Amino acid sequence: MAVDPAGFRFLKISLPQAEGQAPGAVVEVELDHGRANEMGAAVLDEWEALCQGLEEGAHRALITYSRRRSRKGTPIFIAGANVTERGDWDDQKIRAHVRRQRAVLGRLRRAPVFHTVVVDGVALGWGTEYMLTADYRIAGPGASFALPETSLGILPGAGGTSELWTLIGLPQALRMGMTGERIDQQEAWRIGLVQERCESLDAGLDRARALARRTARRSPTGLAAFKRAALACVGQPAAQRSEIEARAYETCLDSGDAAAGRASFKAITAGQPVPWPPRRDFHP
Repeated sequence: MAVDPAGFRFLKISLPQAEGQAPGAVVEVELDHGRANEMGAAVLDEWEALCQGLEEGAHRALITYSRRRSRKGTPIFIAGANVTERGDWDDQKIRAHVRRQRAVLGRLRRAPVFHTVVVDGVALGWGTEYMLTADYRIAGPGASFALPETSLGILPGAGGTSELWTLIGLPQALRMGMTGERIDQQEAWRIGLVQERCESLDAGLDRARALARRTARRSPTGLAAFKRAALACVGQPAAQRSEIEARAYETCLDSGDAAAGRASFKAITAGQPVPWPPRRDFHP
């Protein structure tokens, strides 16, 4: 089952088509829901459906962005979780919901696509945590990031506590989580929360789409195996990393992608499309 744009009500899904690119190779998600793209239970259902589509379809790249603005004109990426919907929830329901949030974001992190996030607005709490699902992050001049949860009697529960430090280092993660200080585009780039800066949202999208077009021409099995193997190698000793790499490589042989690449070498170097076999998933 591939991602079907018609099946989503809160997430605006599109499948842009470029010359020489397989249909549906690139998926774009524009966030435009609720008051401020806040994450609630209904939206989480759609993120879960998106994950399933990415896992089961032939997609190779994902781009997430937002053009949303507040009534005052402030650009918004994701302004956090929908805390107001939890007003009459008991602790057990909240516990289950946050565990589900964490699981869905973890699933999106492992999706077999190259995921680029372009942020040119406020990314608070869950918005900052969403950055952890991406493989590459681009920030515009209106981008700002913060973890305000500890001021609300909780902590960042969808990766901000367990995973953010792996991206920006423990001291910076502690600063963000324990002070709630908001950081801008320049500071996010300095500490490694984002990998590139752009002059505007559209400039960032141009860059993300250029990366997606490159990704869309590549072997689906090779892409998925590379990503899964790279993630699986984190924290492992050298011998285990080498074995993971070997088995991922051999998945490309077994799937027929390596043979297709050899047979289509001239077409590949000329930038022409290749009839790759269906993706075969690698399981570390």
